[in-house]
Amino acid sequence: MVFGLGGGGGLTVDINIHPPHDGIANGQVVPIDHPPSWKLNKNVYHNSKKKCIDYKNHNQQLLMQQMQMQQQQQQPMYGQPQQQQMMYGNNGQMMMMPQQPPPPPPQMNMNMNMNMNMFGGGSSQVLYAYSGQCQDVQGMANLILQPGKRYDHNGIKIQFLGRIDMSHAIYEGRPHYDFISLTKEIYPPGTLYQPQTPIPFHFRTDTKPYETYHGRNVSVRYLLRVIIERKFLPPLTKDEEVIVHICKPEPTYNEAIKMEVGIEECLHIEFTYTKRFYHLNDYIQGKIHFLLVRIKIKYMELAVIRRETSGEGVAVAAMASANGNPVGVGGGSGGSVVTETQTLTRFEIMDGAPVKGEVIPVKLFLGGIAADLTPTFDAGLNRFTVKYYLNLVLVDEEDRRYFKQQEIILWRKDIG
Repeated sequence: MVFGLGGGGGLTVDINIHPPHDGIANGQVVPIDHPPSWKLNKNVYHNSKKKCIDYKNHNQQLLMQQMQMQQQQQQPMYGQPQQQQMMYGNNGQMMMMPQQPPPPPPQMNMNMNMNMNMFGGGSSQVLYAYSGQCQDVQGMANLILQPGKRYDHNGIKIQFLGRIDMSHAIYEGRPHYDFISLTKEIYPPGTLYQPQTPIPFHFRTDTKPYETYHGRNVSVRYLLRVIIERKFLPPLTKDEEVIVHICKPEPTYNEAIKMEVGIEECLHIEFTYTKRFYHLNDYIQGKIHFLLVRIKIKYMELAVIRRETSGEGVAVAAMASANGNPVGVGGGSGGSVVTETQTLTRFEIMDGAPVKGEVIPVKLFLGGIAADLTPTFDAGLNRFTVKYYLNLVLVDEEDRRYFKQQEIILWRKDIG
């Protein structure tokens, strides 16, 4: 992606992230069709498996183009060898003309442009999701200067950052926290004269502990940052984000959820869900059993809720829970907490009054929710949490609402 540096004397930065071909081959790096977002999508087919990108063919084409570009770079000349031309001098002796290499064919330029587009440069908008386990981040940053101009700088460096940003809930007096910080000094203080200055980069990271998350008040991001120091002026910085997905194995013990709720002598229901842990493309299955019904119920609906909490109160609650004294987040803990609750989807599972002994089946596909689901974040670095709940709501004929929430745990099974 090309960035223009405001006030940078016509200097722009082109950052291209090149996914490693071995990571693509083993499925540790996959293309995605959009960056994660907190907002809901109006399209109900937002998370359909029939993406606009054919991942398998896309990976094969990218590997073939990488191999083709490497082979062409190893060839000393383009095309077939040409015959040497002869000429005769004044004395009639035959002389050999020096052979000039032919210009590169246009096909080579086209292939290079295709690779640049596939790698995220140019007009292509292909994004990649990296596995959190030992996947290096590499690519090329180009400093582009207008012809005939110069640019003085006090040093150029590239950083790879893992950062937690908190827009409203400041923790320990800081709005952000860097859990990964790698820096490479590229150029000492000097002057740029060339129209293009390529800067290859390669960051080796053993592990990326947290998944990329873009929430309402909190975000977890991995950034490639180009920093150009200037004399008497603040440095110019431009970022390119790297999306990271953390896959986990299926839980060995996944107990069912069974609860009984109701109103004394008026309503008594029992709801059961087959399990507590769900991967992001799983489905929720259960049943609702009416044991006692003495109120006139108009309808019943089930909703999936996402709740984000951030602030110092999250750390206090996590420490109290670890010491065996659980408290509500922000409840009497003395720490500031910002909470955002978002209803991802709701649907009606019953219309009309049930009778005693009636059983209502429930089945909800998480992959059909028009939102970017994320795994559950449980007090990440004691700074924030992201949890998901099933909210069962009953409404009687007098529009009184009875509800019960139950937390479910989400985890990621596949990248992408």
